[in-house]
This record gives sequence, C-alpha cells and structure tokens, in this order.
Amino acid sequence: MIDVHYWPTPNGWKVTIMLEECGLPYNIVPVDIGGGDQFTPEFLRLSPNNRMPAIVDHEPLGGGEPLALFESGAILEYLAEKTGQFLPTEPAAKYSVLQWVHWQMANLGPMMGNANHFKNYAKNIIDDPRQLDYGTKRFVGEVSRLSGVMDAQLAVHPYLAGAEYSIADIITWPWAFLIGRMLDESMWDEFPSLKRWVDEVGERPAVVTGRRVGRELGKRELTEAEEKARRELLFNQTNEKVRAAREAAARANA
Repeated sequence: MIDVHYWPTPNGWKVTIMLEECGLPYNIVPVDIGGGDQFTPEFLRLSPNNRMPAIVDHEPLGGGEPLALFESGAILEYLAEKTGQFLPTEPAAKYSVLQWVHWQMANLGPMMGNANHFKNYAKNIIDDPRQLDYGTKRFVGEVSRLSGVMDAQLAVHPYLAGAEYSIADIITWPWAFLIGRMLDESMWDEFPSLKRWVDEVGERPAVVTGRRVGRELGKRELTEAEEKARRELLFNQTNEKVRAAREAAARANA
C-alpha cells in the first residue's frame, strides 16, 4: 500500500492520476495546505521542503523499509520504474520522456503558479497596481510562451515525448488543462494541437478518477479572518516565517 500525503491541487493530481494509471492501491492522507498541515513535524520528516505531495511506499521497489519520497517528478519516475509503466527503458526514449518531465517541473508548473498568484491572489496583498500589472504580464506571458512550446511539439507528436503516452503527459496535464482559465478560453484557437492533447488525455478513465480524488477536501467556506490567515501562511514565506510555523506545529504536537 502507498500512503499519499495530498491536497487536491495540480501537483497532487499528478500522483493520484499516476497511481490510477498504474492500478496501484493507495491511501489518501490529507495535507491541508491552507491550515498549515505542511509544517507539522510528521509531514516535514517526509517532505523537508514543506510542500505536498509526498508518498510512503510500504512495499518499496527493491524491498526493505518503507520508502518516503517528496517532489512529484521524483514520485512519478519512481512509480514508473516500480511498475514498468509509462517510462521506456531504452535510453533514447527514456530521456526523451524525462526531459519533458523536467521541463514541466522547471517551467510550466512554476510559471502557472506565479501567474495564478498575480491574477487571483496578489490583489489582496499588493497595494501598488504597477507591481501587480508587471507581475501579471510577466508570468501570464510565460504561460502563453510555454503553451506555444507544447503546441509545436504536439503538432508533430501525439504525446509530449513522442508516440507513446508517458509520465511526461501525466505530470504536465494537471497544469495544462487549466491554461484556458489562466489566459482566456479563446486562447485554445491559437493552440489547437495543445487543445487536442488536453481533451484526449482528459478523457482517459484514470485521469478522470485521479483528478476527482479528494474533491470534498477544503470546500468549507472560510471567514474573512481565516482567508487572511491562509494567505499569510501560503504566500511570502521566508525562513523566519516557516521556522515559526514549524515551531508552532511542534508545540501543538508535543
């Protein structure tokens, strides 16, 4: 059994979709990132970067003690190796997949996260509209550029790494299907090959099921004070703020 420390976000969906695709049994352990669960001592032992998802495989590849992993890219590569699925073993094909996995981790995910911050959250934090406009233009522009990168690749290949569905598609889709909301739904006309791929991957039964995992989590409406506390917790983190959150969590669990 694999424990998945999870919250229903694009990064969380990567892992649940992969587990569904592989047919592996798993158990969801909620990590309420708006409530500070990512700072508890128990979670930090699994994910020292205080970010979810993380997994604990109680029957790990190669045997031995339970194996804990954080970072979604590492988790998907591990699960692919464990099951022999969605990652070729032949070197050229394998690294064709892995280059797109790393591309997503370094580019699409971070840029969309920053674009979402400036479009939807920063207005509650930044008073100077010039700062807000610059940040929005910078990161939304990057999302548009990266959409073009994917569209060009998918114009000549059915999947991101070539002819076969792989962890490159699994790790990228949870962010890519939200691009229309980030830019504008009309933008799909500019990226028809990307839209074709988003729709086709989105119809896979494992993708449908994996994205629905934990839909009920976090649906409670927050008070204004709770929402303010949540923003303080999630954004503008520094070492001092994170250390204070960790110390508070440790005291609460003492």
